Amino acid sequence: MTITDTLTAIVSEAFEACGYDRSLGVVTLSDRLDLCQFQCNGAFGGAKLYHKAPAKIAGDVADKLSKNPLFEKAEVAMPGFLNLTLADDALASLADELQNGVRPLIEQVGGGKNVVVDYGGPNVAKPLHIGHLRPAIIGEAIKRLVAASGYHAIGDIHLGDWGLQIGLVIAELCSRHPDWACFADSFDPDKDAIPALTVELLQEIYPFASARSKEDAEFKAAAMKATFDLQNGKPGYLALWNEILRVSVADLKQNYDKLSVHFELWYGESDAEKYVGELLDTLKNQSLLHESNGAQIVDLAEDSDTAPMPPILIKKADGSSLYATTDLATIIQRQRDFQPDKIWYVVDKRQSLHFDQVFRCARKAGLVPASTDLQHLGFGTINGADGKPFKTRDGGVMQLSTLLETVTDAAMDKLKTSDYLNSLSEADKRAVAEKVGMAAIKFGDLINHRAKDYIFDMDKFLSFEGKTGTYLLYTVTRINSVLKKAGDISPAPLAVYSDVERELLLALLLTPEAFGKALAEQAPNLICENAYHIASIFSRFYHDHKIASEPDAAKKAARIALCRLTRQVLLAHLDILGIEAVDNM
Repeated sequence: MTITDTLTAIVSEAFEACGYDRSLGVVTLSDRLDLCQFQCNGAFGGAKLYHKAPAKIAGDVADKLSKNPLFEKAEVAMPGFLNLTLADDALASLADELQNGVRPLIEQVGGGKNVVVDYGGPNVAKPLHIGHLRPAIIGEAIKRLVAASGYHAIGDIHLGDWGLQIGLVIAELCSRHPDWACFADSFDPDKDAIPALTVELLQEIYPFASARSKEDAEFKAAAMKATFDLQNGKPGYLALWNEILRVSVADLKQNYDKLSVHFELWYGESDAEKYVGELLDTLKNQSLLHESNGAQIVDLAEDSDTAPMPPILIKKADGSSLYATTDLATIIQRQRDFQPDKIWYVVDKRQSLHFDQVFRCARKAGLVPASTDLQHLGFGTINGADGKPFKTRDGGVMQLSTLLETVTDAAMDKLKTSDYLNSLSEADKRAVAEKVGMAAIKFGDLINHRAKDYIFDMDKFLSFEGKTGTYLLYTVTRINSVLKKAGDISPAPLAVYSDVERELLLALLLTPEAFGKALAEQAPNLICENAYHIASIFSRFYHDHKIASEPDAAKKAARIALCRLTRQVLLAHLDILGIEAVDNM
């Protein structure tokens, strides 16, 4: 139960005790924290029900609440606002419940229900590039928040492993190595070997084949035929495809590991292929599928539509599948395997029409229960200083591995004056710099609402001031330093000795509200904002007060307890954001 839930229950009882409907007692955080901490506006609704002035109703309730030791003040602000401020002892006691785990930092609202988060979406045989950064880190943060909220969260990378890009690679390999056994009709998977491929070869061969297909119509036709033959089970192509998968997935995992991004499922479009027949049968049986110029489509338009809704294309005239086919088949697969309560897709916001079509078709066909929450959580683009999609200096798309190396180098340079870092071995120094760099780019991305575009600015992201991941890591290391200096002090109750301590305790106590809102809106930026808010208040507390050197034993113990709780809460924020803390910087 969040603090506003707790206060709502108390204020609702007070309304009821005064003869008013208890539903009027909803408490929210104050719009004017300079006047009070919380407020209740229920008196205005009560005025209509009971034909009384709002101020009279609010006054009755305030009189009742003023007898409760929980409140320092319960007073009326005209024309009928009920303003509430907690007593310092009550505030400290409630925050102690956070510290002791009695009050959860994150409300357990999931009840163990299954939530599939579809994010990542890389193509096999192609290197990850900067465009893969946002779905990876946004999806990971949302999945972690879902899991921390009591759901069974299932992250599915949804590999692009069954489309034309595979056909292009196969066709180019065939062009270069026509003598390989896998290209012969006589290929026997039990006897014939597949040559070992390398990441370097795949990274070279796909862009070459893609460019070639744009200039060579005959080669493009060969690639399309290779795709068709693969999808229809040609043994040699399947064996080569498995080798491509082996090499690609190992490389993908290595890059995602550096980002602390981990998927529960490494399913691809190929895994949904066996459900395509069932999809077609379902659509036919419900008279939804019909032919249009040789293709198979489903009409989706409804009379209530305010914008055009084009039909969804299920099969092309040549019999091949499309992204929509695969996505619908994947919904069948997920329903069969997990019966998910929610399926959320973290995909570029420019794909909104595609998902509108897929979701409507899925509901028309009854592929999921009506209660299943299907949502497209769209994200914007990463732009350069010119406001255009981020490019390398030569105008190309930067590979993700290159970006991560560049960020680590930048962090190393930023930390070159650190005595602590310079005391480490080169390997340990780079490990710290890598964590700082990852924190910088992750927070720099996640602080923006996912649907917005943003400017990639490495200097800004690595700053020790402002809303940056570097600032948060520095705050945690500062707390570590305080706790180390204080030595072995037994856990003590929290207490309020100053305005900034009161402000910090209130911010910590309101953290479950921030996590709850972030979950409801699928918005990791709210977690970033709350973490920065707490860190900035702690910075003022740190600068304004003695902590480890405080001569008063009771005050020192309470302040050390406040440091410990702040550290605990900040680490919880960082963990959900997928950011790993460092002990020292």
